[in-house]
Amino acid sequence: MNDKKCVVVIPAYNEENSIEFVLKNIPKDIVSDVIVVNNNSTDNTPHIAKTNGAIVIDEIRRGYGQACLTGIERAFELSPDIIAFLDADFSDNPEDLRALINELNKGCDLVIGSRVLGGAENGALLPQAIFGNWLATRLMRWFFGGYPFTDLGPFRVIRADALKHLKMNDRDFGWTVEMQAKALISKMSCSEISVHYKKRIGISKITGTLKGTFLAGYKILGTIGYLYLKNIFNPIPIFKSKIT
Repeated sequence: MNDKKCVVVIPAYNEENSIEFVLKNIPKDIVSDVIVVNNNSTDNTPHIAKTNGAIVIDEIRRGYGQACLTGIERAFELSPDIIAFLDADFSDNPEDLRALINELNKGCDLVIGSRVLGGAENGALLPQAIFGNWLATRLMRWFFGGYPFTDLGPFRVIRADALKHLKMNDRDFGWTVEMQAKALISKMSCSEISVHYKKRIGISKITGTLKGTFLAGYKILGTIGYLYLKNIFNPIPIFKSKIT
């Protein structure tokens, strides 16, 4: 059993058809608390989440990154050692959290659940997402070096002290790449493992629409470029791990 306190943060916007499955499949023996951030849903998502034992907080400001930031703020109040991020659409297998934490406990600061290393169901990742991941991860390799990520997958675990060091601030589509780019710049110990990934319940709010795909791609590439230039003139401090 993991002896580190892990808190799970789940951003959710109109996921009443899936949130119950996500919550029921989270391995409770390794998770102390689950925070569902209700990102201005108009359906029964918050009620279902509360019924299934989650801490539900409301964030009326729309945006994936904004919901994650709000969840982080609440998570830090619980004094966790590890914070995990998981989507509410049941495309990820919550049981994979065990493998992610095991990898983290080998001495990593950040572990990404990669959907492109063999664990994705056919058709689960749309072509635009596959290309976007390919381009973004290669740009990060060229600009920042360090661990060769293959995915910007939302399923991830990070040590709480490492997350505080990153000072995350993106409020929408650039949130995942901001975390990974800053981790590379900070010389954190990063890793990535294959996770199961299946077709989500419902339609993706990002890659499921042309507008969402364009805006996400623009923001992701812009975030990489911005952090590269910012680090030249105002370097991000190297992270000194507190792993014992």
